[in-house]
Amino acid sequence: MNFTKYSILPSILVASTLSLSAQSDLTLRFNEPAKHFTASAPVGNGRMGAMVFGNPNSERIVLNEISLWSGGVEDANSKEAIKYLPEIRSLLLAGKNIEAQKMLQQYFVCKGPGSGYGNGANVKFGCYQTLGDLSIQWADTASQVANYQRLLQLDSAIARTTWQRNGVTFREEVIVSAPQQVIVVRLSASKPGALSFTTAISRKEKAEVKLKNGALQMTGVLNGGNDDPGMKYAAVLKVVNKNGTKKESNNQITISGADECLLIIAAHTNMNWPDVEKPGPDPLPLTVNDANKAGAGNWAGMLNAHVKDFQSLFQRCKLTLNDESYKEVENLTVLQRLERLQSGQKDAAMVPLYFNFGRYLLISSSRNGGMPANLQGLWAEEYQTPWNGDYHLDINIQMNYWPAEVTNLSSCHQPLFTLVKQMARFGEQSARTYYNARGWMAHVIYNPWGFTAPGEGADWGSASTGGAWVGTHLWKHYQYTNDLAFLKSVYPLMKGSADFFRDILITEPAHNWLVTAPSNSPENAYILPDGQQGQTCMGPTMDMQIAREILSTGIAAAEILKADKAWADSLKAVLARLAPNQISPSFGGIQEWLQDYKEADTHHRHVSPLYGLYPYDEITPWDTPELAAAARKTLERRGDAGTGWSRAWKIAFWSRLGDGDHAFKMLKELWAPAVAGSEIKMNSGAGTYSNLFCAHPPFQIDGNFGAVAGIAEMFLQSHGSENIIRLLPALPGDQQFASGSIKGICAVNGFELDFSWNNRQVNKVSVLSKSGVTCKLNLPANCVVKDQAGKQVKSNYKDGVLVFATQKNGRYTISNI
Repeated sequence: MNFTKYSILPSILVASTLSLSAQSDLTLRFNEPAKHFTASAPVGNGRMGAMVFGNPNSERIVLNEISLWSGGVEDANSKEAIKYLPEIRSLLLAGKNIEAQKMLQQYFVCKGPGSGYGNGANVKFGCYQTLGDLSIQWADTASQVANYQRLLQLDSAIARTTWQRNGVTFREEVIVSAPQQVIVVRLSASKPGALSFTTAISRKEKAEVKLKNGALQMTGVLNGGNDDPGMKYAAVLKVVNKNGTKKESNNQITISGADECLLIIAAHTNMNWPDVEKPGPDPLPLTVNDANKAGAGNWAGMLNAHVKDFQSLFQRCKLTLNDESYKEVENLTVLQRLERLQSGQKDAAMVPLYFNFGRYLLISSSRNGGMPANLQGLWAEEYQTPWNGDYHLDINIQMNYWPAEVTNLSSCHQPLFTLVKQMARFGEQSARTYYNARGWMAHVIYNPWGFTAPGEGADWGSASTGGAWVGTHLWKHYQYTNDLAFLKSVYPLMKGSADFFRDILITEPAHNWLVTAPSNSPENAYILPDGQQGQTCMGPTMDMQIAREILSTGIAAAEILKADKAWADSLKAVLARLAPNQISPSFGGIQEWLQDYKEADTHHRHVSPLYGLYPYDEITPWDTPELAAAARKTLERRGDAGTGWSRAWKIAFWSRLGDGDHAFKMLKELWAPAVAGSEIKMNSGAGTYSNLFCAHPPFQIDGNFGAVAGIAEMFLQSHGSENIIRLLPALPGDQQFASGSIKGICAVNGFELDFSWNNRQVNKVSVLSKSGVTCKLNLPANCVVKDQAGKQVKSNYKDGVLVFATQKNGRYTISNI
């Protein structure tokens, strides 16, 4: 390690990394060490993660590696299921739903234990698990700690803790470097020779730790289920000290009297993602190499590369509200700010802070070339994560990626596309085995091992549209980028999804509509006239909306690529016969099932029949006002309560309806503190933890991501039949929103916009056209459009929409608004 530059940071980094003064929209502040995982500070590089507790006596840093999964590849498809499909469908067509559900549960679920009802660590399905802990036990714990501060700096992705003891200021800085592919903990003090501590890495199970070549090596094999040997993993802790002494014994490293230290943690598994049928090489040599390579560098160089890499993504989009309450909260902790909001006080900086935090989490847990963010992103302290930490396909992984395109993180979307490709490969077998259908599909739960069979419970696990919903993100990416090469590469996946739908649809007798069967409406239940409660049905509204999206986008892709005209024409015939959205005669909202059943829970967290409002766009106030009015009634009936992610979804719903006030109300509902004092509420109190993690409860990251997408919908929308860019379509009436700006927000057709507003009116707009298509904006008729050379561009104005041609990569300014 070269220490000659160890304490000298590049000037560009000084303000963001050394100063403890912090912007209230870019900083999470804490005034005590974390007492629980959901009060610790998350850092990550898309593959590795850490949760920093910031304890100046006995520090705990939770370690994660995104591919650390127990379980393994299995054939969970029941070969007997297809024999019972005709009878199940006949029962549904005859209105005998309960009988159909009983048969479904008996014959049409997965083979084996499936997900273990969400406890799959020791079955073949497996679960995402923690890598373990890094511990730092300080030698002097008897002396009193003073001036304690802990920060998570979002714009530079640094978790920083400072404290004083006996007049000496200590500093702990933690980064997870994407360029170096290691976790780095830097320990420093204001007095030479003040650092004395013992450090180690550990795991509660399936771990062997040993000292070798001056570093700690932790290796193990997770439970693979059945006769599978399981996944191998390796982690290495290398300690580099400046001055002082280093002693290695009892699988620990003790530092005495050092000036500065770097703790470098590297980790890998032998998962061969996404081709998981064959394991990759032994992970230990690669892990040792990463640790040694990082250990040969210096802190300033690693920090500079880390910040540069992170900011290349983070700084693409920024939201600002011009309100003096920014200054009022800059020294408050996250929990104090959440409590302040609940008491009715202002905190205009919380909206951009939460927006920034969600984008920060996506950058930190989903990077191009890696695995997608799971139910917890990549941060978990458990060996049996809640719901296995898997990829739930009935909204959760999709919600993780709602903000990717609109908030200018398109490259972070890529891991989901890799997942779709893997899912399609495994899902072809499930399509054939259960439905005798072409194409590919997946049901409700998915893991990195390719599990596409139904879940073990028919009441929740038999919906057949999970894979298709994930597949809609392929078209979404094309919508935002107009990337023809990408569309061509994923077109076979889109075709396969459409083919599956075409093959499984049956004709229901009342209207001769084409519907899915069997299925359910996630994860809701209905009550039949005789009082019996069921879930299994045919043609639930969300299924039909997803089918319309899959078939419509398949047709559009074929036309754009000038391919498969006969195939596309055949889809049009199917599309015309799909069961339409219906308005419930009983309450006037969007009907959830093919028949107007009574809901078992009128306040159910899944608002599935409004998929067509968001994330799909077949229900809009301007194209389908009657359906939009019915969607409003559905939301009013469901109410504002729900799990964390459900509240986040409702932010997007209300924004799509143009009701910014109700959207903001839902955002404040999401911010309800899920803590009582410093004690966590693990099983109640959906809302937000004291580190801004979303409480399902327990922690589930989709609510963080979904809320970011919902916030974006307040300021810009570009969906609908005309793809008109609407600025401030759902701006809340609260005064803190009256003036502000946003840069780098994206619209469909490859547009990136910077704009500002004052007194609730847009006053400056800059448009970057990445694909060179016509731009449509809801701006006044007298606007003047100029290109980047200052030359006025011809524009037209019709029905409240400003229209002008653009050149690829051209930037345009709009004035006289």
